[in-house]
Amino acid sequence: MSSPLKTVAIIGAGIVGICAAAHLSEAGCRVTVFDRTGVCEETSSGNAAALAFSDVLPLAQKGMMRNLPRWLADPLGPLAIAPAYLPRLAPWLYRFWRAGRADRYEAALAAQVAMMRLAEAEWARLMERSSTGAMLRENGSLELYESGDEFRASLPGWAARERFGIVFRHVEGEEMRALQPGLSPRFVKGTLVPGWRTVADPKLLGTAIWAYAEGLGASFERATVRSLRRSADGITVESAAGALRGFDAAVIAAGAWSHRFTERFGDRIPLETERGYNTTLPASAYDVRRQLIFSGHGFVITPLSTGLRVGGAVELAGLERPPNYARSRAMLEKARQFLPGLNPSGGREWMGYRPSLPDSVPVIGRARDDSNIFYAFGHGHLGLTQAAATGRLIRDLVSGQSPAIDLSPFSPQRF
Repeated sequence: MSSPLKTVAIIGAGIVGICAAAHLSEAGCRVTVFDRTGVCEETSSGNAAALAFSDVLPLAQKGMMRNLPRWLADPLGPLAIAPAYLPRLAPWLYRFWRAGRADRYEAALAAQVAMMRLAEAEWARLMERSSTGAMLRENGSLELYESGDEFRASLPGWAARERFGIVFRHVEGEEMRALQPGLSPRFVKGTLVPGWRTVADPKLLGTAIWAYAEGLGASFERATVRSLRRSADGITVESAAGALRGFDAAVIAAGAWSHRFTERFGDRIPLETERGYNTTLPASAYDVRRQLIFSGHGFVITPLSTGLRVGGAVELAGLERPPNYARSRAMLEKARQFLPGLNPSGGREWMGYRPSLPDSVPVIGRARDDSNIFYAFGHGHLGLTQAAATGRLIRDLVSGQSPAIDLSPFSPQRF
């Protein structure tokens, strides 16, 4: 290593923090991961299991704002905002609206394309090194449309992907129904993305990557971190119990809670919480062949080794409000209509907190006021997809090496 940084604390044991731990341990750092619960116990345990390397379009894409009134009129639809939370959310929504402007959209798109190319390569390498390749499923995804108008509205997005060499194929009729037998006749067209991948179970993958990092010397401490601060010897991590630990450097990978640490180091980052819901049914609930994407309804259905996961949607309501599991039940009812014969019984409901920034681009870089504090958060819906790439980039920064891609679009100071 070209840097004297040898001991590194990682705040957050989600998939991003775990991948950073693996990369840093490989580079010779002594890594300690802190988390209040456990390894991939929270948001990383219940995601949709996709390695969505073709999902390069920023959420604030052209035309999305037109859907907001229709979506907001349905409290159980693809997007919900708690009325009492709206005043607090307004500045973030304004930034989100501005991120949809053509010049900003193109910059965010290019950044995501670079990140996804790195993510695909880094996941392949990390899976090989950690012997987790058997958890990868390479059967693509099928996005479905209920009308010609809905399909035509999707075409600009597919054209944008085509510019960057992303392979897809529009399908209909018997070809579409062969890709997913038993599909409701309400769907008239679909788009198959062969390069879309999923994993057998995101929590199991995360714990397997952690076992690899642990084998390289990484350690885990279950603790709620109260604060990070600069000390004479480096960075001091203080737990809620009052314990103090010293490190050469620290990585903030605490997902939706990350912004609570950044202001101390000069960075006010507009991180918001997208609360996502799902229900995981028994694997016998239906024979789903690949991940099915219902973009008009804001959710997906994913076959896992541990069950059939029905979930997605967005609720902007912060970190404190109680879950509204009526949202997961609404998606499950739609899934029953979309796949007649699906057995909706025996499911486990779940809610997680996606850490989202208004331009859909994560924060990866150094703190403004301390070069030994590193940020790795804000991946929104793409935490699993981009985790291995983020871990590689954090390793580059901590090691004093040139990052694998240009990190200026991901700068914590861009806000």
